[in-house]
Amino acid sequence: MKRLAGKSALITGSARGIGQAFAQAYIGEGATVAIADINLERARATASELGPQAYPVRMDVTEQASIDAAFAEVISKTGKLDILVNNAALFDLAPITQITRDSYERLFSINVAGTLFTLQAAARQMISQGHGGKIINMASQAGRRGEALVGVYCASKAAVISLTQSAGLNLIKHGINVNAIAPGVVDGEHWDGVDALFAKYENRPAGEKKRLVGQEVPYGRMGTAEDLTGMAIFLASSESDYIVAQTYNVDGGNWMS
Repeated sequence: MKRLAGKSALITGSARGIGQAFAQAYIGEGATVAIADINLERARATASELGPQAYPVRMDVTEQASIDAAFAEVISKTGKLDILVNNAALFDLAPITQITRDSYERLFSINVAGTLFTLQAAARQMISQGHGGKIINMASQAGRRGEALVGVYCASKAAVISLTQSAGLNLIKHGINVNAIAPGVVDGEHWDGVDALFAKYENRPAGEKKRLVGQEVPYGRMGTAEDLTGMAIFLASSESDYIVAQTYNVDGGNWMS
């Protein structure tokens, strides 16, 4: 039997990358998935590619009205919400002396406030339904420690881990399990931008940082979005019913906690 048969899921930032891989995996396990993304055209293309169990929803996690409208659309489409994955996030880096307020505010508005208020909306819907649910936040190995050039992003993901703990403890009385996944270095188109930032501040040639971080992973390579889907399915399924407020490292051995 498919582990998510009949479930209704919403995944933020799922028009590409990790979110898209999760959507495909959830559909394979029987779920119907809202491809929620700020870029509706891209969400439509992804939903079309994934098939009839996927549908596009425009969602800007920095705007409460957009969050509320997206959840209303999910309920209109499927009648319920069983699973939320808070995947939408933004990355930036700079030395401490060069961090700007604009960068700080953008990262925290998406990575922290976006996670919190999307989680809140999902929790309210799940409580009203009365049969619990699963909320999965995307943290990072960056949330486990500080990094010299990545202060704001690390702080934002540490906040996600903390919010996961608090929300998990608060919501389990309603049968809502809140947990998180902390990936390590995951290959994908976003890494071109990450590599370029490291090249700028560490005076490296293009591609060198990406090559080095891949070599440093104990598993022997950078991760892929597909490496994370097993944990995403597990945390969305009934198999994780007794797991509360935890953050799981899925990083090829990069970090132990």
